[in-house]
Amino acid sequence: MINLDLSKYTYVLPDERIAKYPLPDRSSSKLLVFGADGSITDHVFREIPGLLPSGALLVRNDTKVIRARLRFAKESGAKIEIFCLEPAGGVDVQIAFTEHEQTEWKCIVGNSKRWKSGDLSLSIGEGDKVVTLTATRVRQDGETSVVRFCWTGGESFAEVMTRTGEMPIPPYLNRKTEAIDETRYQTVYSCHDGSVAAPTAGLHFTNEVLDEVRAKGHEIANVTLHVGAGTFKPISAKSIEEHVMHTEHIVVTLDALRKIREKMGNIVAVGTTSVRTLESLYWLGVKLLAGQDISNGLSQWEAYDLPQDKSATEAFDALIGYVEHQGDDFLRSQTQILIVPPYKMRVINALITNFHQPDSTLLLLVAAIVGEGWHDIYDHALANGYRFLSYGDSSLLMPRA
Repeated sequence: MINLDLSKYTYVLPDERIAKYPLPDRSSSKLLVFGADGSITDHVFREIPGLLPSGALLVRNDTKVIRARLRFAKESGAKIEIFCLEPAGGVDVQIAFTEHEQTEWKCIVGNSKRWKSGDLSLSIGEGDKVVTLTATRVRQDGETSVVRFCWTGGESFAEVMTRTGEMPIPPYLNRKTEAIDETRYQTVYSCHDGSVAAPTAGLHFTNEVLDEVRAKGHEIANVTLHVGAGTFKPISAKSIEEHVMHTEHIVVTLDALRKIREKMGNIVAVGTTSVRTLESLYWLGVKLLAGQDISNGLSQWEAYDLPQDKSATEAFDALIGYVEHQGDDFLRSQTQILIVPPYKMRVINALITNFHQPDSTLLLLVAAIVGEGWHDIYDHALANGYRFLSYGDSSLLMPRA
């Protein structure tokens, strides 16, 4: 088990340094570059194509944020908010979105005490286009509830959520969702519905910057990891061993696996969710090499207990062979991986990421990559006007030498 002094992985973040809104131009954010030698230089994000290692493969998360926040009102006037986290019972999120009459989801219910019994309903639209959505609480499951949604109109659940839901911006913004969030809390390359939080490192990319990335000789591969609300959960436990990591679902095509295998040694992850995906893929491959079953994905601490001597190419060869043997074009899995010091990165060679909350697992992940240099990075960002968290500025981090 990992012994970690959590008090060494925090800092003071003044509220005024949290970016409450995005900049007018995505690519005009600041970019801090941290070299493997510990050097720090300041740039603008649109310069990133020329700052990447030569011939790099950018691996980005193409998940799409769903309008997961649903607001209901009881006849008494009580407001009930239902925040959809993921389909209940292990149902694949894409299948849940294609349902046309009902579906059950694991949810967080706001003002839960005012919803002791009965159904909630809301209607959207006019005339023949009215959609009535009904919510029934099936059972309580710890801090979450399983809610059954039923609706009229013959639309898919994805269409119903688009019409009735609200973009779930992060709680630390301390404001309501506004029109700008509908487009800006989404990457320009998002395409697979399923996240309740954006992979925010990708928010800085524009199509023009991506074109320049390719023009500089770099390549791009997509993975899909549907981001859960647990990404905002601070570490409240006294020790890291007591912190329970959330589960996130992964989908990666066979073509992407092959491209990552081909470019091994020059992988730049766009965001911590891409890191979690890539490193989890490695350990799934290690499990296959060890003759273990991977149908349940990767649990929180498995990476620290599995054999540590397998190369990334060996692990990806095993994973590619597994998918080919299954006769599939993609791998579906899930991960709870918790990356903390002194974890050694097996796949990624650099990371593009924003500046994260104090006392968060994301800050621990950064520390695992750059070591004690994380203090220098965050001190520099605080002293030089960088904006923090989801709508904040960016960084390009090279692993410690």
